[in-house]
Amino acid sequence: MFDTLSGKLTNVFDKLTKRGALSEGDVNAAMREVRIALLEADVSLPVVKEFIEKVRTRSVGAEVVKSVTPGQQVIKIVNDEIINMLGKDEIGLNLSTSPPAVILMTGLQGSGKTTTTAKLGKLVKTTHKKKVLMASLDVHRPAAMEQLATLGQKGEIDTLPIKNGLSPIDIAKNAINTGRKEGYDVVILDTAGRLHVDDTLMSEIKGIQDIAKPTETLLVADSLTDQDAVNVATNFSNSLNLSGIVLTRIDGDGRGGAALSMRATTGCPIKFMGNGEGLDAIEAFHPDRIANRILGMGDVVSLVEKAQEAMDIKEAEKLAKKVKKGKGFDLNDMDTQLAQMRKMGGMDGLMGMLPGVNKVKKQLAQVNVDDKSIAHLQAIISSMTPAERANPKLLNGSRKRRIAGGSGTSVQEINRLLKQFKQMNLMMKRVGKLGEKGLARQGIQGLLPPMH
Repeated sequence: MFDTLSGKLTNVFDKLTKRGALSEGDVNAAMREVRIALLEADVSLPVVKEFIEKVRTRSVGAEVVKSVTPGQQVIKIVNDEIINMLGKDEIGLNLSTSPPAVILMTGLQGSGKTTTTAKLGKLVKTTHKKKVLMASLDVHRPAAMEQLATLGQKGEIDTLPIKNGLSPIDIAKNAINTGRKEGYDVVILDTAGRLHVDDTLMSEIKGIQDIAKPTETLLVADSLTDQDAVNVATNFSNSLNLSGIVLTRIDGDGRGGAALSMRATTGCPIKFMGNGEGLDAIEAFHPDRIANRILGMGDVVSLVEKAQEAMDIKEAEKLAKKVKKGKGFDLNDMDTQLAQMRKMGGMDGLMGMLPGVNKVKKQLAQVNVDDKSIAHLQAIISSMTPAERANPKLLNGSRKRRIAGGSGTSVQEINRLLKQFKQMNLMMKRVGKLGEKGLARQGIQGLLPPMH
């Protein structure tokens, strides 16, 4: 979601790093561009003013003037201040209480609260190894309880049996009592939302908070609403004892200002980010990693973590041996890579974590593997015979027509897949040639063909 902001900041800092010594005028000119980039990304004006002043003051001081690489030093200062703006340290869930620990989910209608409740339930169950019970307190929205029950079944997370005619407070009491009696470690309460903040909504949630005594009260905020999300967070923070924020839809095309403004405006830490539709598509919020993404440095730590979760170790070792020997990979390998890509959040999610991506966007566009097309590509590969997957050179005209009929696609689409396969194959061969040291030195640009 920070693509536009990241691109603009990368351009600003490229100019700085090309200079030798930096004058105060150079720093001020760069800060003007940074200020415009942040405002265009919908970061709130007071937050931008404070941020720019802190960076400018440090950047015209001795730590930059006396530095051997002043441009890089300014980038480090900006990185430090973005981390400070986002909250500096990762703050995890507080589950340290006599069970069951209660998590209260709040937010406006349409923010993705119910889906986020299920995502968090699955995360607590799988990562924290806790027994989780979810309960919907939304007696206003039709089918809200059924939606949570369906998500619970999908994620294999228990939900409180639905009983009609109860008030939200009665349901909360029932859920906590059930949690206590049946040995649940965590109870997650999904409260009702409204289209906008009002006294009735706040009064209802305060009542639930009073009887539930949650260890966590989390606000679910849609990051695509930008400044509106900041205003919602401020209203909830002023009315409730919020312990954290969950940003949803960070994989969308929003400008990112909400994430940068929210912590500074409310003083409330961002704890999680929702980055897709699947129940696994939620991750802890690490301010330092987000700062690296914004400044185009990538987020290799998160990428490795995602890879470890998604990867079949034996398959990975097999492919690594092929690459080391300089052998090309086949369509079976491509299918495996596509499946892992989907598990790791799709192409957009992965690209955002790679260092230097902004500088090679045109070349990456040539690969043309977007998230929606991945399942399509896998359908084509699954319609091939084992011999065809192992040796794509067998794919003549008649075979392509047969595969097109079997996968519900066209010969043109099969040709596109084969073109993408060749590009991926070339990339794998470059990995083998570069080796670990070369790859570390050249980054993603070393894997891509030169632009003509």
